[in-house]
Amino acid sequence: MILRLLRQPGRSIAPYVPRTLLYRHDLPIRQNSTKKTLPISRGFTSHGQRRQDVFHSQLEDQSSAAILSSLKMAPPVPQTLTEKIVQQHSVGLPKDKRVKSGDYVTLSPHRCMTHDNSWPVATKFFSIGASVINDKNQIVMTLDHDVQNKTEANLKKYRQIEEFARKQGVAFYPAGRGIGHQIMVEEGYAWPGTLAVASDSHSNMYGGVGCLGTPVVRTDAASIWATSKTWWQIPPICKVTFSGTLPKGVSGKDVIVALCGLFSKDEVLNHAIEFTGSEESMISLAVDDRLAIANMTTEWGALTGLFPIDSTLERWLRYKATEAALNNPSPGNATQSTFTHQRLDELLSNRLAADKGAKYAKYLHLNLSTLSPYVSGPNSVKVATPLSDLASQAIPINKAYLVSCTNSRASDLAAAAKVFKDAANGGSIPKIAEGVNFYIAAASAPEQAAAEASGDWQAMLDAGAQPLPAGCGPCIGLGTGLLEPGEVGISASNRNFKGRMGSTEAKAYLASPEVVAASALHGKITGPGWYQQPQGWTGVVRGEGDGIREEDRMITAEEALEKVIGQLDNLVQDGEKSVHGSDSSLVSEDEHLTEVLPGFPERVEGEIVFCDADNINTDGIYPGKYTYQDDVTTEKMAEVCMSNYDKAFASTAREGDILVAGFNFGCGSSREQAATALLAKKIPLVVAGSFGNIFSRNSINNALMGVEVPKLVQRLRETFSGVNPDALQQNITEPSRNSDSLDSPPPAPQVTPPQEKLLTRRTGWKFTWDVKRSKVDIQEGENGLKWSQKVGELPPNVQEIIAKGGLENWVKKQIEGSV
Repeated sequence: MILRLLRQPGRSIAPYVPRTLLYRHDLPIRQNSTKKTLPISRGFTSHGQRRQDVFHSQLEDQSSAAILSSLKMAPPVPQTLTEKIVQQHSVGLPKDKRVKSGDYVTLSPHRCMTHDNSWPVATKFFSIGASVINDKNQIVMTLDHDVQNKTEANLKKYRQIEEFARKQGVAFYPAGRGIGHQIMVEEGYAWPGTLAVASDSHSNMYGGVGCLGTPVVRTDAASIWATSKTWWQIPPICKVTFSGTLPKGVSGKDVIVALCGLFSKDEVLNHAIEFTGSEESMISLAVDDRLAIANMTTEWGALTGLFPIDSTLERWLRYKATEAALNNPSPGNATQSTFTHQRLDELLSNRLAADKGAKYAKYLHLNLSTLSPYVSGPNSVKVATPLSDLASQAIPINKAYLVSCTNSRASDLAAAAKVFKDAANGGSIPKIAEGVNFYIAAASAPEQAAAEASGDWQAMLDAGAQPLPAGCGPCIGLGTGLLEPGEVGISASNRNFKGRMGSTEAKAYLASPEVVAASALHGKITGPGWYQQPQGWTGVVRGEGDGIREEDRMITAEEALEKVIGQLDNLVQDGEKSVHGSDSSLVSEDEHLTEVLPGFPERVEGEIVFCDADNINTDGIYPGKYTYQDDVTTEKMAEVCMSNYDKAFASTAREGDILVAGFNFGCGSSREQAATALLAKKIPLVVAGSFGNIFSRNSINNALMGVEVPKLVQRLRETFSGVNPDALQQNITEPSRNSDSLDSPPPAPQVTPPQEKLLTRRTGWKFTWDVKRSKVDIQEGENGLKWSQKVGELPPNVQEIIAKGGLENWVKKQIEGSV
């Protein structure tokens, strides 16, 4: 259970006024302050209703009075597209409740997909007392990860999954049919305006077709199978605005590779992203480009990557509907029943879009016209380099990969094949460079069939490409063609973390399909030469905000009023800080008290044991070699807990201690033992500057409590590590054992204390979490400073999961209650 520091941005409510166009420079509006502030963490609830009282002089002014009095008739709070979709899939909401970022909700997703992990999910499903899937239409099962593995053990697992799916009557796609995420899109399970989840981190891809996709862990999937429901906290939402258009020779893959590298300081970590832009900009991003961008928002650190339901998507949907009708599939075929023009008419007549005036936690912008082809790596998605810079270095390669759900659709295969066809110049297809292995695998069987029909598949085979079955394969380090020690590979997939695609002593780069193909052809990292740099180009235009200069901004009077009200909100917040301090640590007499359910403690307290490192991943918390051993005792889990981070942790930490760590604690893979091992060590509460999202989910699901208090990390580092607080989040060093986890991304650079430090330290400080008052109290040693910090309210629905001992026990109670 993870609590985040409370500070919900204020939301402005504007009355209706005529949509008269104005220019920003015509308005007497105070410019935004340039004062640098720390990012605001999301909390459980928003502030209470802010008073509508105003200064008397404003009421005497007729124009001001008219505007301000109209605020008393407040319309509904504007919602983002993300919030609107979540609203439609939330159950048990109070009447007239409009969900917002930071809220915990009980979700009933439109679809839930599981893949090779379907059998482990089924095992959990049975263990919680379930036997029949609650909603058969909600569930999709695919086999895609280890499809090259023909061992009896893997084949047995595949048979078990297929037999279970057939018995339950759910949609099932066997090995070789394609990657689950691609199936979700091409079969219409990821439907625009709906919410779909999957037990895989690249569920974000569904956002490319306007479907809010986000990952869940296995326990969540089992809960959805049994009850059709799970829980979710709506993340902070970032709006990314595109301007300009994609130049020739630049693809969607270049867009997301550039975004990962240009915004590499965790700007969107654990955020939901909404992409938007002018019609011209969005038309230049085809649906396949959008799917690649949304897919890799996972590597960017986001939980979702959502594109709008616009004219570009409408054309793609109409094509799919026409294709389904012309092909006359057999009755009951998923594609036939999903992609119909009648259903599209209904979708488009009620299409969802963000409300005007919707508030976002962050605003970023990127000018597409200023982009060139980009390459990611080596061994990090946060290192992105213009292709021209790497090409000039003539970096030799050993292996090239056109695989994965990111960039192996028919359009990607066509782009790669064109490289070889152009080089043939009407003659025979040239061979790939000597000493290079080029592997190709389509995202799905239908995508391969389309590439075969166009001749693109054969062109690459003629060039010497080695075909693999439609599936994940080398992208996740399984099957044929993995990187050997000392080798260099370039791939059109989504991850190049050290060791992800083979040896930890190899180097992996990511690029677009055409750059991968050109590199295979020439034996070095290079491109096909399709991109021509525009005259006068000075660099990639990007940054915070929406990219429009204030003096050039044309807005409506309604939008101008929204800005005025927003600035008034900021003034009130600044006033609160000047009176109460930035931490709002003073508690008012009329403070809201949280109801504490039976079985949940009102206070949790203990001595702080400090693990002074950022990005401690799940492998650092619980070693991977124990993850798939089913006979590990609770005592053994306690013994090895945190051992990959610090072997001295076992002897330093004691029962009842409060573990405090740095930022992004629990990043990496989805292993639930990272939470259960801490419980085995009898650590009741984990505190961090921030948490990895999957760890947050696993914590709640397994009844481990957690609180985010960045100030506490700062104070501990100031006291014990001699760190200047202004240097936080600037020069980070990753814990050395993080490389042991194939799923752990190299993090943003962060601070290394200048003096020698202990990895695990007993501090003598006392930490107390007052659940009822939603605050924490810190006593810095016996005679040290004492201070308090407000944290988000713990909502009853999450309290109930914790009180029942985790999500599995909660589901059991739900099942018992329905019998």
